[in-house]
Amino acid sequence: MQEQGKFSIREMQEQREHKMLSPYASFSDATKGRDFAEEPCDIRPAYQRDRDRILHCKAFRRLKGKTQVFLAPEGDHYRTRLTHTLEVAQNARTIARALCLNEDLTEAIALGHDLGHTPFGHAGERALARVCPGGFEHQLQSIRVVERLEKDGRGLNLTWEVRDGIKNHQTAGHPATLEGKIVRLSDKIAYINHDIDDAIRGHIITESEIPEEYTCILGHSPRERLNTLIHDIIIHSDGVCDIRMSEEVETAMAGLRRYMFRNVYTNPVAKGEEKKAEAMIEQLYYYYAGHTKLLPEEYRYMMEERDEPDYRVICDYVAGMTDHFAVQKYKEIMIPDAWNVY
Repeated sequence: MQEQGKFSIREMQEQREHKMLSPYASFSDATKGRDFAEEPCDIRPAYQRDRDRILHCKAFRRLKGKTQVFLAPEGDHYRTRLTHTLEVAQNARTIARALCLNEDLTEAIALGHDLGHTPFGHAGERALARVCPGGFEHQLQSIRVVERLEKDGRGLNLTWEVRDGIKNHQTAGHPATLEGKIVRLSDKIAYINHDIDDAIRGHIITESEIPEEYTCILGHSPRERLNTLIHDIIIHSDGVCDIRMSEEVETAMAGLRRYMFRNVYTNPVAKGEEKKAEAMIEQLYYYYAGHTKLLPEEYRYMMEERDEPDYRVICDYVAGMTDHFAVQKYKEIMIPDAWNVY
């Protein structure tokens, strides 16, 4: 690419960041770098390049076939793990832009935060956590995806800041950047509100059943609640080196989240099929533990040539499945075909 005068297009964008972004932002030219050195792109700053790598990877595409909350819902309007990811990214970008923080870093973390999620949502995660000797946590699996599994085992070679944000996106996490802290909150904001929307659509709850002590503060619809939560973060984080909420709104959001755990996430109607899904994931794991030669070639290579533990590679394979593929494999393995004499 021909340089524009003295500087490349990438360098001009990096200079623009220093002129336009908050002093608290993570600047692309100040990244802690990648595990493996590589030539910078002549067009894209480091975090934009990471965003593009995540967007084009196989694990990201598979998110469209993975459960968010409702297993195999009847209807096209329920969220999947992919639409959840996109809603997190949009909320996070809105906040980052308003606070003059790095949108590229924010979006890269948001798009990558659930790459390691299992089929059937947290039901699959619970199953693998029980049977895998090393345990299983989807945020750590997301890191494994970008470092060890994508690109035929070479990984995506993402920057340290993106990987830190992915690893620390859960409630107990402590992201090192403000952009990572934005994604951590945006994840909760997204799933609380879209899960309410899906639960209402599925006749699990009604808007009027949500306790007034939360709706009077946050709003009486997903749109109102998103507006309240995002505005509150922006107002209380502006001009400070932190991402935070007002005590009133944060308390109301935590209460609404507890309400969802009681009435939706553990609801026997909404979650009645999860025990079947967990049993299926467990059986797939145990089957491949006893038949490692039936794993795809790239997974056998990891065990034989890279000395990866069998249990971890089997977890990699099962966790990477979509809901449909897991069911298909289970049927192939566990259900005998009818004998045909003709």
